[in-house]
Amino acid sequence: MKKLLNNWIVQVLLFLSLLGLTAYGSQMINDIIPPYLLMIAFFIGINLIMALGLNLITGVTGQLSLGHAAFMSIGAYSSAIATVNFDLPFLLGVLIGGLIASVFGVIIGFPTLRLTGDYLAISTLGFAEIVRVQFTNMKITNGAIGFLGIEGSTTFPIVMTIAVLMICLMVWLENSRNGRAMLAIREDEVASSAVGINTTLYKIQAFAIGAFCAGVGGALFAHTTTFIQPTDFGFQKSVDILSIVVLGGLGSIPGTIIGAIVLTAAPEILRPLSNYRMIVYGLLLVVIMIFRPYGLMGGVNLRQAVRRAMMFPKKKQAGREE
Repeated sequence: MKKLLNNWIVQVLLFLSLLGLTAYGSQMINDIIPPYLLMIAFFIGINLIMALGLNLITGVTGQLSLGHAAFMSIGAYSSAIATVNFDLPFLLGVLIGGLIASVFGVIIGFPTLRLTGDYLAISTLGFAEIVRVQFTNMKITNGAIGFLGIEGSTTFPIVMTIAVLMICLMVWLENSRNGRAMLAIREDEVASSAVGINTTLYKIQAFAIGAFCAGVGGALFAHTTTFIQPTDFGFQKSVDILSIVVLGGLGSIPGTIIGAIVLTAAPEILRPLSNYRMIVYGLLLVVIMIFRPYGLMGGVNLRQAVRRAMMFPKKKQAGREE
């Protein structure tokens, strides 16, 4: 069975089957749940896509970035311009938004990735503010008034399919040679460089892929809300995405999924509390981080936990037979 799963043809077929089941299942959900809950599910998927990119940068590679909203805005505006001004297909516009954001990820990566820790965070924050101010003053983006006329082409099956695609990409990447090199950089960058790992190259790769995820998320966001303005991509948006990664557990893909669900749905669930909902929301975050300082899934190897759960009944049954 293990040899069969290692066959790349079988892996591709399983991957395509998973995407097909995701599209079919999400279409069924789309037809059943109310529009309000469907919109929350939309934003859960979009936030998950962006958080997976930041998890690769901050959680896997260990580079603290506060500029993820900049890549999101680049993807959103690039996709909107491609579909509205140039009349390109929606999915092509999403891909263009992701690719342009990825290019900017590489551009910002070269001069800033010599920095580490707080200095890197401040430089990425500065980059995000520069991008926001530029979009505020550009005619093609309609400045501070906002970009109008974007078609609401985003559907729930498309969001969920792209989200599952990104999850599979991140799982594959983390288990690849590149992923292990990124993990080594997170643990000790000096030691990684000493054993021959090109730390700059892998950090730029992480930024490029993370920025691509943010750009795709931004493009989906633009075609969901049908209206975007520079204030949608301020510092608070970067903090929101970072909170998802930290709450779920740095470097944990299952944790990122849980964090996206919890932090996206919580403000809506607490909406009946009116003016007190954000206070309760903040208190919940504080309590969770007190009892789970490494995040909800931080330090938990889900694969080993599942294997242990599957093996335990067999051992217990064998013990009874003896």
